[in-house]
Amino acid sequence: MTRKYFGTDGVRGKVGAYPITPDFAMKLGWAAGRVLGSRGTRKVLIGKDTRISGYMFESALVAGLTAVGMDSHLTGPLPTPAIAYLTKTLRAAAGIVISASHNPYDDNGIKFFSSTGEKLPDHLEEAIEAELERPLECVTSRELGKAYRMEDATGRYIEFCKAAFPGRQDLSGIHIVVDCAHGATYQIAPAVLTELGATVHVIGNQPNGININDHCGATSLELLQKTVTERNADLGIALDGDGDRVMMVDHKGDILDGDHLIYVIAAYQHARGEFTGGVVGTLMSNMGLELALASLDIPFVRARVGDRHVMEQLVANGWLLGGETSGHVICRDVVTTGDGVVTALKVLSVMRDTGRTLRELAETMPCLPQEIVNVRFNGGIDPLEENAVKTAVEQAESALDVASDNPKGRVLLRKSGTEPVIRVMVEAGDETLAAHWAGFIAEALNETQISGRETV
Repeated sequence: MTRKYFGTDGVRGKVGAYPITPDFAMKLGWAAGRVLGSRGTRKVLIGKDTRISGYMFESALVAGLTAVGMDSHLTGPLPTPAIAYLTKTLRAAAGIVISASHNPYDDNGIKFFSSTGEKLPDHLEEAIEAELERPLECVTSRELGKAYRMEDATGRYIEFCKAAFPGRQDLSGIHIVVDCAHGATYQIAPAVLTELGATVHVIGNQPNGININDHCGATSLELLQKTVTERNADLGIALDGDGDRVMMVDHKGDILDGDHLIYVIAAYQHARGEFTGGVVGTLMSNMGLELALASLDIPFVRARVGDRHVMEQLVANGWLLGGETSGHVICRDVVTTGDGVVTALKVLSVMRDTGRTLRELAETMPCLPQEIVNVRFNGGIDPLEENAVKTAVEQAESALDVASDNPKGRVLLRKSGTEPVIRVMVEAGDETLAAHWAGFIAEALNETQISGRETV
C-alpha cells in the first residue's frame, strides 16, 4: 500500500497546510485510537516539543482520542525518546509526539510509538491511514475517554538518563557546553549533566514557541563551537528540537557527527571485548565509518535513511548499535529509538573511562570528504528518472571507480522524507573532487526541473 500521509517519521509539514491542520490532527488521533486501542489498554501518552503550534495539535489529538474512548496522558514538552521510554514502562497502548524534530517552528508533525516504545511498523501506519478514510464516529458518552496531566514525566526521564551512565563514574571536572536548541531538552539535558557532576554552561534553553532550532542546536553548530572555544570548555553537546539526535564538538571546536559517535562507542566496547554483532548505518553514513569498523572486524550494513529503518535492521540482525550521520544514534542496549542525551552520556563514559579527550577518541576514524547538495523538488516530473540526470550520475560514478573493488568514493541521490528536496551526496578522496561531482549532478537536476539549490 502506498502511504498517503505517513513519511519517513510520522506525518509532517507546514502548519496550516493540509494535513498539518487541527481538523486532520483530530481525525488522526481518532484513527490511531481505533487501530492502537484495539490492541489492549486505553492509555495513550502525548508529548510535544516547544513549538507554539503544539498547543493546538495537542488539543486536537485529545479530542480525537477521547471520541474513540482512549485516555490521553499529557506530558508537556518532553524529548521524543522520553515518550518512547515512558510509553513502554507505563504499559501504554501508544505514545504520540507532536514535533517536527530539527525543522523550523512553522513546521510540525505527529509521530507514533507502539506499546513497546518503538516506531510503528509499516502495516500499522497503513491501518491508521485506512481508518482515516472512514467517517468519524463517536462512542457513547459513558465510553468517552479522559485527559490527564502527567506531572512527573520530566523527573522520571531525568532519572532514566542518569541510570544509563555507569554508577562507578561521574562527570566531575569536565566542563561541558550544552545547546538545547530552545527545544524539548531545555530542562532535561542541563539537569542530567549537572546532577552527574559536570560543570555545565547552557545555551539554547529559552524557548518562546518560535525560536526552536533557530541558528542553534544539532543542525546549526556555529554558536556551540564559538562558545566552547571562548569558555575553554572540554567539549560541547548539541541536541535538536525534540532531542532524538545529537552532535558533539571537541575542545578545539571541531565537529563530531553521528558517524564519529557510533565509532567511539563501538571501538571502546570492542577494545573491552564487550561488543557483539555489528553496526547499522544508512546510505548516508560516511565510508570512513565503514572502513574504520572493518579494521576492527566489526560488520557494517546500510539501511535506508531514517532511524526507524536503522532500528528494523538492528532487530533483524540482533545487533545493538546503529544510527545516522545526522546524529540519530540508537543504543539498543538502553533505548528503543534515537536518544541524544543517552548517546552523549555513552560517549562521556568512554572519555571518563579511558582518560582520553573527545578529539583523541574520534581522530582514529578519518572521514572521506563528503559534499551534500539539496536541490528543491517541485513535485512535477521525477527528475531522478530523466536521462540527463542518469548520465551525470554515471559520469561521476565512473570518475570515482564506484564499481571497482577499491572505489574512490560514492554517489547517492535520494528524495528527502521530511521536506521537498532531492539530496545529492558525493564522497571522494578530496574535498574538491567531491564538490565538483556533487555540483555537476545538481546542475543536471536543476536543468531538468528548474529549481533552486542549497548547499549544506
